[in-house]
Amino acid sequence: MSEHMPQWVRFALIALAVPQLATGLWAVIDPSGWYDGFPGGGRNWVSVDGPFNHHLAGDAGAGFLATGVVLALAALWFERRVVQMALITLLAFAVPHFLYHLNNNALSGSDSAISYGGLAFAVAVPAVLLFLSTRRATA
Repeated sequence: MSEHMPQWVRFALIALAVPQLATGLWAVIDPSGWYDGFPGGGRNWVSVDGPFNHHLAGDAGAGFLATGVVLALAALWFERRVVQMALITLLAFAVPHFLYHLNNNALSGSDSAISYGGLAFAVAVPAVLLFLSTRRATA
């Protein structure tokens, strides 16, 4: 299977998995720290969007973590169906996440632009990879 998918797809899966895993681990291990400090570097993108809820922050972290695990396993196992499932899983998370932030922007200036860029990246890259994996499967 992996012989039909270029190795750069594996690296793209890893690039998609790492921020999901890091964000998820942070939010699961330290929900209030994640809430107050995400994405880091003195920025705080989550806390501007409503009051802290320990349960919600931990659940959000678990969703990020689960998505990252699926992407990492897809990179490890590198079988077309697993890769496609991981990309669909990320899209099932990333599309509603992106749409929420498009309709509820609590950020401004460079924070808004960076956030939108990251959210758009998390939708565009898996969508393109999924399209390419489907085309290669039928070719």
